[in-house]
Amino acid sequence: MALADIGRAIAGQALDTAKSSMVDAIQGAPDKKPAAPAVVAAPAESLGSVILAQLQGMQKSLKEDQELVVQFRSGEEMLRILEIFVPSPQVFVLSGNDGQQRLTRIVAPAATVQLICKILRVAPGATPVRLKIMTPAPPARQPEAPRK
Repeated sequence: MALADIGRAIAGQALDTAKSSMVDAIQGAPDKKPAAPAVVAAPAESLGSVILAQLQGMQKSLKEDQELVVQFRSGEEMLRILEIFVPSPQVFVLSGNDGQQRLTRIVAPAATVQLICKILRVAPGATPVRLKIMTPAPPARQPEAPRK
């Protein structure tokens, strides 16, 4: 008996919903409050620019006897990154030394780059190494031709 009552209740709700939809379609929908204005989201920063900002912030806060060691793991090899070139916001070119002090470059999408950052003290009298971040220079504006 209880199962039959549940079936009737569900069927009744379905009929009421269908009936009210038909009536609304014929008469027009009742006045509804206007929808709240959509919040316009600011354009999302690129992931590459967020990573670079974090690196620059870490490096800026260093004391004179500290250096930021940035490393990148590729398989079993750990590379110390000395320079990051950003040809576009989506691509990083990481340059540094491998374990045998050979110059190595990695070209990778910014979204896939995982860097290990450590702040270390340098030996007294040694010069701390600073990470070099290079972005392309904005295109030079060409002067407009004089109007005639």
